[in-house]
Amino acid sequence: MNTGVSRLTLDLTGASDTDADELQLLAEQLRRALLELDVEDVQWSRRDGAAPEGAKPGEVIAVGAPVVTTVPLLVRQVLQLVDTWLRNRPLRSVTVEIDGDTIELGNASAEDQRRLIDAFVTTRSPQAGTPQSGE
Repeated sequence: MNTGVSRLTLDLTGASDTDADELQLLAEQLRRALLELDVEDVQWSRRDGAAPEGAKPGEVIAVGAPVVTTVPLLVRQVLQLVDTWLRNRPLRSVTVEIDGDTIELGNASAEDQRRLIDAFVTTRSPQAGTPQSGE
């Protein structure tokens, strides 16, 4: 059931040579870019410091994850912004979680990533499944 708002948790994963300070700076840059959209808010989640399951020591560095609060109709725009923003940054990926559903951005071609975003948004909200991008 649609509650009128969506909360997207964005988990940034840096490459092995990305240090914690750089990752925090990148997360802050992403937060500022997201606030330029018409989202309600972007806050920081708390991290427990544990590495993701299957991560090797030193392989993944994570910081507090931005949490975006927005109306469901803007979810596609948030995902597209994150995907575009990610392509010019020293990050391996950004995993986005919405109510237990996840999508990992950053490991596909631009066209494949667009299809993945479209499928993810359509699956979550069939009435909002029409792409809004004219690209």
